[in-house]
Amino acid sequence: MATTSVTVTATAQDLRGVARSQWLMAFERFRAHRPAVLGVLVLSLLAIACAAASLISPYDPDKTQLLSLYEAPSLRHPFGTDDLGRDLATRILYGGRVSLTIGLLAVTVAITVGTLVGVLAGYYGGFLDSLLMRFVDAMYSFPRLFLLILFGVFFKGMTVGVIILVLGLLSWLTTSRLVRATFLSLKQREFVEAARGVGARDRRIIFRHILPNSLAPIIVAGTLGVGAAIIAESTLSFLGLGIQPPTSSWGNMLNHATTDMDKAPWIAFFPGFFIFLAVMSINFIGDGLRDALDPRHVVRKT
Repeated sequence: MATTSVTVTATAQDLRGVARSQWLMAFERFRAHRPAVLGVLVLSLLAIACAAASLISPYDPDKTQLLSLYEAPSLRHPFGTDDLGRDLATRILYGGRVSLTIGLLAVTVAITVGTLVGVLAGYYGGFLDSLLMRFVDAMYSFPRLFLLILFGVFFKGMTVGVIILVLGLLSWLTTSRLVRATFLSLKQREFVEAARGVGARDRRIIFRHILPNSLAPIIVAGTLGVGAAIIAESTLSFLGLGIQPPTSSWGNMLNHATTDMDKAPWIAFFPGFFIFLAVMSINFIGDGLRDALDPRHVVRKT
C-alpha cells in the first residue's frame, strides 16, 4: 500500500514538473520573438501612460481654451490642440483608457461566451453540437459591421457598457469553433478515459483535464481579439454611433477631426497613430503567443 502511495505521489510531481517545463519553454519561445517582446513593451508603456494620465498631463481633457485654438504641436502642447483649444495629448491619454478598456472587456465577454459554447458543443456532441454550430454558422452569415451599425442606431449612441456587451456578443464565434475542435480531439485521449474510469464527473473532466490543455488557442484568439475590438469601437465612434462626447475615445476623436483635417492635420494624425500603435503591438503579441504555445515551433539560436 505504501509503495502505491509513493508511486502516485512521484507521478503527480513528475506531471507538475512537465507542466512547468512546458510553460518555461513557451516563455523562452515567446522571448525569442522580438516583435512580440517589443509589442509588450510598447503596449505596457501605452497602458501605464493612459492609466496615469491625470499625473502626466496638467490639462483638463474637456476644458476649452478659446485663445489656444488649432495650436500646432509645440513644447507646451506636444500634440497640438483641437478646435476648442483642448490639449490633444491629454485627450488621447484619457481616450486610450476608454478604447483599451473596451478592447479588454469586450474580449473577456467574447472568450467567456465562446469557450462555454465550444465546450458544450465539443464535449457533448450529437444534437447539441449540431444545434450550436448551426447557430454559429447563421451568425457568421451576418456582416459584423452591419450588426454593429444596427445596434448603434437602435441604442442611439451607445454607452461604454453597451459597446462592451455588443462587441463581446458579436466576437465569440471564432473562439467557440477553436474550443470545440480542441475538445473533439482531446475528449477521446487516454488521460480523459482514465478520468472517466475512476468515476470523475463531466464538470471535473472538463475543467480539470481538457480545458487546461485547450488554453493555447483561447489565449491567442483573445489576444488578437483585443485589437479587433479596438478597431470595431473606433469604427463605431468614427461613424458617430459609439462613444458620445464629451467622453473621449480614439475613434470619436477621429470623427471629430474630419472637418478640420485641412487646417489642423495633427488632430486626425495622432489619434489614428495611437490606434495603429496599439493594434500593431497587440498583433505582434498574438503572433508571439501563437509561436510560443505551438509545441511544433522550434527556436533557432544563432
